[in-house]
Amino acid sequence: MATKKTKAKKLVIVESPAKARTIENYLGKDYEVLASMGHIRDLPKSQLGVDTNNNYEPRYINIRGKAPLINSLKKAAKAASTVYVASDPDREGEAIAWHLGHILGLPEDGKNRVTFNEITKPAVKEAFKHPRSIEHDLVDAQQARRVLDRLVGYSISPILWQKVKRGLSAGRVQSVALGLILDKEKEISAFVPEEYWSLAAIFKAGRQEFSADFYGLNGKKTKLERQSAVAEVLKQIDTKKDFEISDLQTKESKRNAPNPFTTSTLQQTANSQLNFHARKTMQIAQGLYEGISLPKIGHVGLITYMRTDSTRLSQTAQELGKFFFLADFGENNYHRHIYVKKSDSIQDANEAVRQTDVKRTPESLKTILTRDQYRLYNLIWSRFVASQMSEQKLENQSLMIVQKQATWRATGIKVLFDGWTKVMKTSSTKNNILPALKIGDHVQMVSNLPEQHFTQPPARYTEATLIRALEELGVGRPSTYAPTMDTLQRRGYIGFDQKKIVPTDLGDIVQGVVVKSFPEVTDKKFTSKIESELDKVETGSAKWQKVIDEFYRPFSKEVDAAVENLEKVPIYDRIAPELCDNCGGLMVIRRSRRGEFYACARFPDCHGTKSIVEQIGMKCPKCGIGDVVVKHTKRGRVFYGCSRYPECDFASWTKPKPAEDSDDTQTEVKSSN
Repeated sequence: MATKKTKAKKLVIVESPAKARTIENYLGKDYEVLASMGHIRDLPKSQLGVDTNNNYEPRYINIRGKAPLINSLKKAAKAASTVYVASDPDREGEAIAWHLGHILGLPEDGKNRVTFNEITKPAVKEAFKHPRSIEHDLVDAQQARRVLDRLVGYSISPILWQKVKRGLSAGRVQSVALGLILDKEKEISAFVPEEYWSLAAIFKAGRQEFSADFYGLNGKKTKLERQSAVAEVLKQIDTKKDFEISDLQTKESKRNAPNPFTTSTLQQTANSQLNFHARKTMQIAQGLYEGISLPKIGHVGLITYMRTDSTRLSQTAQELGKFFFLADFGENNYHRHIYVKKSDSIQDANEAVRQTDVKRTPESLKTILTRDQYRLYNLIWSRFVASQMSEQKLENQSLMIVQKQATWRATGIKVLFDGWTKVMKTSSTKNNILPALKIGDHVQMVSNLPEQHFTQPPARYTEATLIRALEELGVGRPSTYAPTMDTLQRRGYIGFDQKKIVPTDLGDIVQGVVVKSFPEVTDKKFTSKIESELDKVETGSAKWQKVIDEFYRPFSKEVDAAVENLEKVPIYDRIAPELCDNCGGLMVIRRSRRGEFYACARFPDCHGTKSIVEQIGMKCPKCGIGDVVVKHTKRGRVFYGCSRYPECDFASWTKPKPAEDSDDTQTEVKSSN
């Protein structure tokens, strides 16, 4: 008796097991979904892997350790009726699909490629109705960046190893980012503070008091550069006599709703509001995109694809959003998002980062998601909802208060309509309503508050402001910012003082070598121009080999010159003020990604280390015996604690102040992340 032949399944290959579980849940029993675990082929680590004499032909090899996985994929593909590759919808995902096609012997023009911007059942089902062939322009764009970065990194790094020290590196985006950080540090060092004064005053109209700032003399805005200037102003007025309202203006203004997130604005906002590093933001977003298991539903992707430079929203998203807004906020709060492409460099392949279902509110997921997943999802959901809402309407008030020739100015604000700030509480504006006055009315000065100030140096970059600066310069793309920040920290080129980026001596030395020998690699305009040329490859308007050749020919001459002429740069360890507890020898100051520490100068013969205790000059506010010292969590975050720990467990995220200086209570440290 003949046995019934089992029907062959359709094979789908994605990058990760989480994504595979979610998609298999949607496609059903006729499909088998496997994960490639990211790339399966790449350039070799042990050599350049690019034939510079043969049109920059890359030499790809199977990634070490993936042979069993590749064999299992080949076996599954051979048994399948059809093979689909559903890697991410960007150039990196397209390259993974292309490499898989090569390994599995899929036809070049076969319709084996499936893409979707969100991992939801409707989106996935619809995508499998429209498989396509590989988009070779996207593959070429990824290949061009990979080859160019390999040529730069594998050319400069050996020179840095030889002339400076082992383990160093340089790169297109990395070197420009480090240059921005160091330039900012030079501005701070060269800054000379200038003295200036303010002269605030409290006025009273009837029973209501309000504040005003000194505006000027004789109707003209006047700076108070010295205390003597303040004294001259006070000489001209009589604080016991009335002041007169000389001018009054009221006008309405609007604050438009923010756009939904792109990759870079998501990273910036998560850094400034949640204190997430760019890498952490992308890791959490990846998990939300690939799918979270929900009760009675199964695995479902909660956000759309998180690598995008577009603020565009799909028609479906906007229509679903509209029903939600009308039900929860009403017609007067709804405003349809209008997408305007601001730059030709915006790829626009994927829409903005948003939630996949606006009805799936953050509160409904709070018990399911981890704390960090919830916080990031709440940020994304709130930003999408806000982007669909009406503008905030404000009434701005301005009073000019005069006596003799001296004028003070009071400003107030009244919120007429909350609009989008209803859902983004951090952006709300508080009412500051001035008394109801008219021109000619009199008010009395209750007190005046002269105060000395000094101009402040430029602020150091945070991850958020550095990413914004790189984006504005056209350097790097959404997928490059997180790995760039991570590399700078791992190499020891930068550290963090709370959220501020601080360059290290090593970073300064390396950048000096690269600037001297490879000026174009660190040049912002040149790097931006190269980025634009690489974007043209993606649209098919430029050949990737030509773009590489125009860069590499002059660059290779700089490499040869550096090998021949660059002198070795000595790096001297700073001697630590303490001796090694293990061997009694000298200790030197070294730097890790979490900051500086003392290490035995006899390393590797002796592995003695000590943490550097940095005091802030005050006794512990809890025990009164120990000193408050600067400490770091395992992830490098700064906090303040008692030097007597564990005898005293005082800890605070904010820098403590002496009791007479501040009544503020400290925020207790409750976690180590």
